Amino acid sequence: MAAPNWRSLLFVPATAEKFVARAHTRGADVIILDLEDSIPPDGKEAARAALPAAAKQVGQAGADVCVRINRPLEMSVPDIAAAVMPEVSVLMLPKVMGAEHVRLLSEVVAVREAALGLPIGHTRFIGVVETPQALPNLVAIAGADPRMAGLGVGSEDLSTELEAVPGADSLYVFGMMCVAAARGAGILPMGSIGAFADFSDLEAYRQSLRRSRRLGFGCASCIHPAQVPIINEEYGPSPVEVDRARRLIAAFDEALSLGQGAVAFEGAMIDLPVVERARRLLARAR
Repeated sequence: MAAPNWRSLLFVPATAEKFVARAHTRGADVIILDLEDSIPPDGKEAARAALPAAAKQVGQAGADVCVRINRPLEMSVPDIAAAVMPEVSVLMLPKVMGAEHVRLLSEVVAVREAALGLPIGHTRFIGVVETPQALPNLVAIAGADPRMAGLGVGSEDLSTELEAVPGADSLYVFGMMCVAAARGAGILPMGSIGAFADFSDLEAYRQSLRRSRRLGFGCASCIHPAQVPIINEEYGPSPVEVDRARRLIAAFDEALSLGQGAVAFEGAMIDLPVVERARRLLARAR
């Protein structure tokens, strides 16, 4: 299954009616209805009950709808029962421990899909690693199940576990481990090198995203609507990049038709690896 071409994923508490009502206007590629951190323990059942209406509302403009479930099995199983539906195409799995954890939840999801008459595999996964113990398992987690669409490292929770301050220095190594694991498995590396929760300095946020995109990250989640257009701009190709990629591919295809394996294009030689990067850029264009 091909990796999705998401750029931005916006968190919305499943029971926050005001935010749910406007989520489809924010321009995010994915709306994440949250059952985890933003919902207090005594509000979990109400959040599950709110999912059907919320999923229809946030997905009305074409965004993919994701639900972040809770980690403990006594909560994740009823979360899955409530979240798997035609309108929800992705589940975010927090605090993933390893490949077997992913496969176990995949079995639970498959049973629910079958009960609803949905195709097996309708529901994809974004795995989030948030503990030091799970970091050595990133490669195994990324390739654990065909449902896997994305992989991220939870900067705030992981930093807490490490007794570190979230930022470019403390997260660089683990972020690059995530990028390598995800790209190796053909799925999207999610995140950025920097503090996730701080939206007070949007220019600094933009610079963090710009650096992270150059490091290989493919999409990023956010908690504030003001961050969405910045993610879309920095993690999506610009019109100038798209136009150049199309012209480059056309020039290379013409050279191939003439029996040439490399060709000069706008002052530089291009060959297969350069063309492959251009094709991947076009695949990210929306």
